[in-house]
Amino acid sequence: MISTLASIHPNAQLGNNVTIDPFAVIHDNVIIGDDTHIMSHTVIMPFSRIGKGCVIHPGAVIGGLPQDLKFVGEETTAEIGDYTTIRECVTINRGTKDKFKTVVGSHCLLMAYTHVAQRDTSVYFRKRLCCNRAKWFR
Repeated sequence: MISTLASIHPNAQLGNNVTIDPFAVIHDNVIIGDDTHIMSHTVIMPFSRIGKGCVIHPGAVIGGLPQDLKFVGEETTAEIGDYTTIRECVTINRGTKDKFKTVVGSHCLLMAYTHVAQRDTSVYFRKRLCCNRAKWFR
Protein backbone atom coordinates (compact mmCIF):
# COMPACT_ATOMS: atom_id res chain seq x y z
CA MET A 1 0.00 0.00 0.00
CA ILE A 2 1.26 3.44 -0.89
CA SER A 3 -0.19 6.31 1.10
CA THR A 4 -1.65 9.24 -0.80
CA LEU A 5 0.08 11.42 1.80
CA ALA A 6 3.55 10.24 0.74
CA SER A 7 5.56 12.30 -1.75
CA ILE A 8 6.93 10.05 -4.49
CA HIS A 9 8.77 11.32 -7.57
CA PRO A 10 7.18 9.93 -10.75
CA ASN A 11 10.56 8.54 -11.91
CA ALA A 12 11.20 6.54 -8.72
CA GLN A 13 11.19 2.80 -9.42
CA LEU A 14 9.12 0.85 -6.89
CA GLY A 15 9.06 -2.94 -6.76
CA ASN A 16 6.01 -5.11 -6.17
CA ASN A 17 4.20 -5.01 -2.83
CA VAL A 18 6.11 -1.95 -1.57
CA THR A 19 4.53 -0.16 1.40
CA ILE A 20 5.11 3.58 1.79
CA ASP A 21 3.57 5.26 4.82
CA PRO A 22 2.25 8.85 5.07
CA PHE A 23 4.77 11.69 4.90
CA ALA A 24 7.61 9.60 3.49
CA VAL A 25 9.52 11.35 0.69
CA ILE A 26 10.95 9.39 -2.26
CA HIS A 27 13.08 11.46 -4.67
CA ASP A 28 14.03 10.97 -8.34
CA ASN A 29 16.54 8.28 -9.37
CA VAL A 30 15.60 5.89 -6.55
CA ILE A 31 15.09 2.13 -6.82
CA ILE A 32 13.17 0.27 -4.09
CA GLY A 33 12.93 -3.53 -4.21
CA ASP A 34 9.91 -5.78 -3.72
CA ASP A 35 8.22 -6.15 -0.31
CA THR A 36 10.06 -3.20 1.25
CA HIS A 37 8.34 -1.05 3.88
CA ILE A 38 9.20 2.67 4.07
CA MET A 39 7.72 4.14 7.25
CA SER A 40 6.51 7.70 7.84
CA HIS A 41 8.85 10.69 7.75
CA THR A 42 11.59 8.73 5.99
CA VAL A 43 13.48 10.49 3.18
CA ILE A 44 15.02 8.51 0.32
CA MET A 45 17.31 10.86 -1.63
CA PRO A 46 18.44 10.60 -5.28
CA PHE A 47 20.88 7.81 -6.26
CA SER A 48 19.61 5.44 -3.53
CA ARG A 49 19.16 1.73 -4.20
CA ILE A 50 17.21 -0.33 -1.66
CA GLY A 51 16.91 -4.11 -1.90
CA LYS A 52 13.90 -6.34 -1.36
CA GLY A 53 12.27 -7.06 1.98
CA CYS A 54 13.82 -4.09 3.79
CA VAL A 55 12.16 -2.17 6.62
CA ILE A 56 13.09 1.49 7.06
CA HIS A 57 11.76 3.13 10.22
CA PRO A 58 10.61 6.76 10.77
CA GLY A 59 13.08 9.60 10.43
CA ALA A 60 15.73 7.71 8.45
CA VAL A 61 17.50 9.57 5.63
CA ILE A 62 19.00 7.41 2.90
CA GLY A 63 21.31 8.75 0.18
CA GLY A 64 22.02 12.22 1.53
CA LEU A 65 24.99 14.14 0.17
CA PRO A 66 28.34 13.12 1.70
CA GLN A 67 29.51 15.17 4.66
CA ASP A 68 32.99 15.44 3.20
CA LEU A 69 34.58 18.61 1.84
CA LYS A 70 36.21 16.62 -0.97
CA PHE A 71 32.78 15.91 -2.46
CA VAL A 72 32.14 18.21 -5.42
CA GLY A 73 28.89 16.81 -6.79
CA GLU A 74 29.99 13.57 -8.44
CA GLU A 75 27.43 10.86 -9.21
CA THR A 76 27.71 8.48 -6.25
CA THR A 77 25.21 6.11 -4.65
CA ALA A 78 23.94 4.65 -1.39
CA GLU A 79 22.95 0.99 -1.68
CA ILE A 80 21.15 -1.23 0.82
CA GLY A 81 21.01 -5.00 0.39
CA ASP A 82 18.04 -7.30 0.83
CA TYR A 83 16.21 -7.89 4.13
CA THR A 84 17.99 -5.11 6.01
CA THR A 85 16.32 -3.23 8.86
CA ILE A 86 17.10 0.44 9.34
CA ARG A 87 15.78 1.82 12.60
CA GLU A 88 14.71 5.33 13.61
CA CYS A 89 16.75 8.37 12.54
CA VAL A 90 19.54 6.42 10.82
CA THR A 91 21.44 8.37 8.16
CA ILE A 92 23.23 6.71 5.26
CA ASN A 93 25.10 9.15 3.02
CA ARG A 94 26.24 8.57 -0.57
CA GLY A 95 29.86 7.80 -1.50
CA THR A 96 32.36 10.62 -1.88
CA LYS A 97 34.25 10.11 -5.16
CA ASP A 98 32.92 9.66 -8.70
CA LYS A 99 31.25 6.27 -9.21
CA PHE A 100 31.89 5.28 -5.56
CA LYS A 101 29.14 4.12 -3.24
CA THR A 102 28.17 3.53 0.34
CA VAL A 103 26.96 -0.05 0.76
CA VAL A 104 24.98 -1.67 3.56
CA GLY A 105 24.79 -5.40 2.86
CA SER A 106 21.92 -7.86 3.15
CA HIS A 107 20.39 -8.99 6.45
CA CYS A 108 21.92 -6.09 8.42
CA LEU A 109 20.42 -4.23 11.38
CA LEU A 110 21.26 -0.57 11.83
CA MET A 111 19.92 0.55 15.20
CA ALA A 112 18.56 4.01 15.99
CA TYR A 113 20.74 7.06 15.24
CA THR A 114 23.48 5.13 13.42
CA HIS A 115 25.36 7.23 10.86
CA VAL A 116 26.98 5.50 7.87
CA ALA A 117 28.92 7.99 5.83
CA GLN A 118 31.68 9.15 3.56
CA ARG A 119 34.85 7.62 2.24
CA ASP A 120 32.89 4.97 0.44
CA THR A 121 31.94 2.76 3.37
CA SER A 122 30.74 -0.84 3.22
CA VAL A 123 28.89 -2.63 6.01
CA TYR A 124 28.82 -6.30 5.17
CA PHE A 125 26.35 -9.19 5.42
CA ARG A 126 24.53 -9.75 8.73
CA LYS A 127 26.18 -6.88 10.63
CA ARG A 128 24.60 -4.97 13.48
CA LEU A 129 25.49 -1.36 14.25
CA CYS A 130 24.16 0.79 17.03
CA CYS A 131 24.43 4.55 17.54
CA ASN A 132 27.80 4.54 15.87
CA ARG A 133 29.57 6.21 13.00
CA ALA A 134 30.39 3.30 10.73
CA LYS A 135 33.59 3.82 8.82
CA TRP A 136 36.03 1.65 6.89
CA PHE A 137 34.39 -1.76 7.32
CA ARG A 138 36.28 -3.67 4.62
